[in-house]
Amino acid sequence: MWKRRKRARPSRPLPSELCDLCGAVFPENEAVRGRVADSSAVHPTDDWADGLRRVVACCEEHLEAIRKKYEGRAFVPEELWAAKIGRALSGGTRSLTMGQLGCRTGLQESQIRRAIAWHNAHLRQRPEP
Repeated sequence: MWKRRKRARPSRPLPSELCDLCGAVFPENEAVRGRVADSSAVHPTDDWADGLRRVVACCEEHLEAIRKKYEGRAFVPEELWAAKIGRALSGGTRSLTMGQLGCRTGLQESQIRRAIAWHNAHLRQRPEP
């Protein structure tokens, strides 16, 4: 009588990644990673990573294509500052003085005012749902 051989299956799913360019799914250990300058990116906890977006690709060629795409995007300081303010306000306190906001974001009052103006102008440009 033939015995069925059991196939070894992992006890949990293997970690996988998704290419930011083509959408291919592949094993995490095959990922090609990098960072690109992006004024819309703020890290939830690490101020030093603000303005840098982590990207993942399935190969070096796709990573280079992603980098080129971001090189063509303007880096807008006011966008970054607005994101920093958003992060500071997401901590539970919805109302902060200009001084408190400056302490939490590391921004000067003039930068905060420019960020608010950029944010308000940007909101007006969005189509309503």
